[in-house]
Amino acid sequence: MLRYAVIFLIIALVAGFLGFGGISGTSNEIARILFFVFLVLFVISLLTGRRTNLFK
Repeated sequence: MLRYAVIFLIIALVAGFLGFGGISGTSNEIARILFFVFLVLFVISLLTGRRTNLFK
């Protein structure tokens, strides 16, 4: 998911450079949403991930 966020960020940067403001803004928002979804899922996986017993 982080990969898609980076891809949309690159699309936004290229579109902004070429003067396509609407596409740039939309790609920027999609990248931002995907990044925050990735961040939330990452934190949840850290909190509920498998825990190993070190004292077996």
